[in-house]
Amino acid sequence: MSDETQKAGDLLVRIGAVLFVIGAFGTLATMIPFFIGTNPLPTPAYFVSMLMGVGFALALGGLLRSALAQRRT
Repeated sequence: MSDETQKAGDLLVRIGAVLFVIGAFGTLATMIPFFIGTNPLPTPAYFVSMLMGVGFALALGGLLRSALAQRRT
């Protein structure tokens, strides 16, 4: 483990990265049926792919929060 303390926004960046990766896999999973010519996946699968944008926004918010915290000190 690291002795480094968590800074403001670190948790948001980590959660955002995880959601982004889940959303990226969801996007790949929803696009594959179109390329192989099978039936599209049900609607909830498309909602999983929306996590990619949510994760990106959370990570960006965490980065901004971290930058603002560094600027104050």
